[in-house]
Amino acid sequence: MAASTHQPLAERLRPRNLGEVIGQQHLLGPGMPLRIAFESGQPHSCILWGPPGVGKTTIARLMADAFDAQFLSISAVLGGVKDIRDAVDRALVARDGLEQRRTIVFVDEVHRFNKSQQDAFLPHVESGLFTFIGATTENPSFEVNSALLSRAAVYVLQPLAEDDLKQIVSRAQGIQAVPAIEAKAIDRLIAYADGDARRLLNTLETLSIAAGAESLDHITDEWLLRVLGERMRRYDKGGDQFYDTISALHKSVRGSDPDAALYWFVRMLDGGADPRYMARRLVRMASEDIGLADPRALRLALDAAEVYERLGSPEGELALAECVVYLAVAPKSNAVYKAYNEVKAFIKSDGTRPVPMHLRNAPTRLMKQLDYGKGYRYAHDEEGGFAAGERYMPDGVEPAPFYRPVERGLEIKIAEKMRALRKRNEDAR
Repeated sequence: MAASTHQPLAERLRPRNLGEVIGQQHLLGPGMPLRIAFESGQPHSCILWGPPGVGKTTIARLMADAFDAQFLSISAVLGGVKDIRDAVDRALVARDGLEQRRTIVFVDEVHRFNKSQQDAFLPHVESGLFTFIGATTENPSFEVNSALLSRAAVYVLQPLAEDDLKQIVSRAQGIQAVPAIEAKAIDRLIAYADGDARRLLNTLETLSIAAGAESLDHITDEWLLRVLGERMRRYDKGGDQFYDTISALHKSVRGSDPDAALYWFVRMLDGGADPRYMARRLVRMASEDIGLADPRALRLALDAAEVYERLGSPEGELALAECVVYLAVAPKSNAVYKAYNEVKAFIKSDGTRPVPMHLRNAPTRLMKQLDYGKGYRYAHDEEGGFAAGERYMPDGVEPAPFYRPVERGLEIKIAEKMRALRKRNEDAR
């Protein structure tokens, strides 16, 4: 039966079988995991993890059709334990009724359910009363209970590629849902959709209505810009995409690529990231990845954060951008970062050793009588301000070099000095 023109465009173009699905061929192509699952005749519980508009609900519905199963959908945003109980009751009726049908329970945004709500599925998944399919935009390793996660296969869905989205535009034009669109305008639509099929379809529907109101039979890029307004990218300030993007920025700075660093920095601002958060991350980069190779980097990061506090947006963002570029081109060293973590790990495994007597403070007569501070050499009174041969580690701990400066930036000179001081220590012992 032909879909009603009164249905939303997204519903009219929803795939009716696997062959109509656009994208996700790494899961649905011949010999791929989900294709094998469809062809096996045996449904299994799974979690579909991916960004919005990539086909999670569609795949779940197609799975129900493939197995002739009752499809029950629950929204974790709006639903609760009562909805889970209703689903259990309906699954019992379907299993024990005349038709003896399977049931697939689809939970959209499953990460929104709390632990007790997620736990409510466990006994029914284990008993086989229904097949559980969860959809989430968040990393299930962090957002889904381990007990439920261990009983479900996880499939990672990807944003749709440009060619995939162009196929969707073509299909919409094929059912005459939208007028002709010039190539430049299609490219802009694809960029605007940003891998999200639902966003593309909703935009196409909006454009179709607007074009109809103006009796247009051809959509130009100029008209599209006027109707669409300022381009806004999909961006989840609390989700995986946020942390993936800040990771890309950090790695670009660490990799000394100022162009890529600026790109990811502006991408985050464009997506709504808080510039104050960005400033904090820049301070972290300066101390973790540049360190003593260029101590000015940390001061510059702090100054950029202060400038932003004084000027606000958008003027203050330029100071942050300046800091991004400086950090990217600065010499890199994680020597202090590594040394700090090595010492933490050593102390955790080694236990508490007493402070050597010559390093102890002796503010009282009793402490002096107990030899606190006895034999300590005051470095300022020694040649070159260095007490050659003196030991500062606890007894029994060899002076292993936790801090190993790199041969970049200021740490070249630091390394030279440390080698000279170690040589003096060796000669004096």
